[in-house]
Amino acid sequence: MVDWVVELMDTLGAPGAGIAIALENLFPPLPSEVILPLSGFTASRGKMDLLDVLLWTTMGSVVGALALYWIGALLGRERTLAIAAKLPLVKISDIEKTEAWFLRHGKATVFFGRMIPIFRSMISVPAGVERMSLVTFLLLTTAGSAIWNTIFVMAGYLLGEQWELVETYAGIGSKVVLGLVVLAVLVFIGVRLGERRKGRHAAPR
Repeated sequence: MVDWVVELMDTLGAPGAGIAIALENLFPPLPSEVILPLSGFTASRGKMDLLDVLLWTTMGSVVGALALYWIGALLGRERTLAIAAKLPLVKISDIEKTEAWFLRHGKATVFFGRMIPIFRSMISVPAGVERMSLVTFLLLTTAGSAIWNTIFVMAGYLLGEQWELVETYAGIGSKVVLGLVVLAVLVFIGVRLGERRKGRHAAPR
């Protein structure tokens, strides 16, 4: 993981860090919690300009998020509903409620979603599905990404040789978020199965 990021930055400098972050948006298993502190550490050694790192990584975040936005836009509402209708335990009403929630809180969701592990990439898809104003999406994504990136790049810059501490503590946070998501999914499945059982018992004989 670290080797190819280091090689990319050694070859391209700050633009290499930007490319790595763009790829992280498209392939979430590539963690920004590693790429960003490593970029900051590299800048602290004088191999890259700190401001260039901040600018390029934020640009990379926006490019990656924009790609996912257009995936959502091309998929569209009707296709999303059609796919959801084929999924077990998912009701169209669930999607419609989610859609209504996003329409009410979409701006805050996109902005703060850029600073939440795991969701920071995927939040761009519903924004595209709902065709959020592209200008609004870009402004919110740029602002949220700039804050997230600056925190992690500066942590790596200030920690120097100990930049991996950022990955350690961020990894703990990601696991907590993932655990909450798994718990929510299990509760959702339990509720759905309970509703199905009640429905079968209530059905006229």
